[in-house]
Amino acid sequence: MRGFERAQGGSVEFHSENYRVGHGNSEERVASISDLGGDWRTPDSHKSLTQKNYSEFFAGIGLMRLGLEKMGWSIAFANDIDPQKYEMYKGHFPDADSHYHVGDIHEIPCEDVPPTTLATASFPCNDLSLAGPREGLRGKQSSAFWGFIRILKEMGSRRPPLVLIENVPGFLSCRRGRDLAEALLALNAIGYSVDAFVLDAADFVPQSRQRLFIVGIHEPKVPRNLRLVPAFAEGPVRPKLLADFMLGHPDIKWRIRNLPVPPTRDTSLTDIIEDLPSAAPEWWSEERSSYLLKQMSQRHRRTAAKMILGQGWSYGTVFRRVRNGKSMAELRTDNVAGCLRTPRGGSGRQILLKAGKGKYFARLLTPRECARLMGADGFHISATLNQALFGFGDAVCVPVVEWIAKYYLNPLVSELVRERDTGFCSTGGQSSHAPARQSAKFVL
Repeated sequence: MRGFERAQGGSVEFHSENYRVGHGNSEERVASISDLGGDWRTPDSHKSLTQKNYSEFFAGIGLMRLGLEKMGWSIAFANDIDPQKYEMYKGHFPDADSHYHVGDIHEIPCEDVPPTTLATASFPCNDLSLAGPREGLRGKQSSAFWGFIRILKEMGSRRPPLVLIENVPGFLSCRRGRDLAEALLALNAIGYSVDAFVLDAADFVPQSRQRLFIVGIHEPKVPRNLRLVPAFAEGPVRPKLLADFMLGHPDIKWRIRNLPVPPTRDTSLTDIIEDLPSAAPEWWSEERSSYLLKQMSQRHRRTAAKMILGQGWSYGTVFRRVRNGKSMAELRTDNVAGCLRTPRGGSGRQILLKAGKGKYFARLLTPRECARLMGADGFHISATLNQALFGFGDAVCVPVVEWIAKYYLNPLVSELVRERDTGFCSTGGQSSHAPARQSAKFVL
């Protein structure tokens, strides 16, 4: 019997008391949850569910906090190794000194981390990104993930019932998926069932920023030879590459949840641009702007020429990339900015091109424009340009976090509280947006 099944028509079915069980080559039978054995009592960690507070690891400038707070969550602990990001965080959150700890996650004593409902971890992507060395979780930066796992493990019964992990989609393909499998199995080993989905900030703000999210749920102890294998549908939040990974790893303990289709964005690049006068110092010199156009390929130069000849102003964004050993300026004109990055070596700085009426101007995106592209227009910015670009380029998109809290975390907390109070663990991962009947398989 195959471990996973995709649901037909984008839906799944679940019977909260009956489960199909397979054993070797024997026929499937229907069993009651009470027939399955194991310890189905709610874990001690679930006592903190109603607090709706969280610890934020790799907190950066605090955009995860912005998103969660809008959905009723409160911060209890934050950590990051970068003192400059802390300064940006403190510039917006005056209470930073009460909970923000600057330091290496590998050196944080687990006793310093309070028990919370949720722990979040947006750990470094450098070694997982397609643009990086692809050294995976063994790399110098991305190995910080193991510091997070170490803290969860050492917390024991104080572990948060929920974890939320964020990283680049390259995590899914790095070392042919071995790194992601290793990470999820590490979460399983300390009691967390897992789910995974992909969201693109472009569904919320005019920035292309696709990210992989993992939710871990601290579960009751399931018999060692028993595995919950829910059916699920490939779709917008679980594209083919991720769905294939999930189907191909029945050894991972999954708890997969139905999610709605992400929203349709109603803003464009033009909406987030600051109206700077032509004499503003942010605009580059004519010589520097001309050089930018010369760095473009013929195709992109033709696109820029059409913009310049336009009757009104139009906007595009530009990244410099090395192609065949040569620095090239690549123009994007679909009214969506490219993914904000950390400006290491200058290549991560996104350039704005304004053209029309026979003229053209170029400059870097401003810190305020970057904040708007991250859904954080009200963020108080007191940092230097480079520091601000680094802070926003290494953060999470606020409305994406809000969406996750609204459609995943908050409904899940409500369900887990009901499970805790009734003493019954459904393990179905049923969401308020799922059909009334979902299916799940236990495989022996």
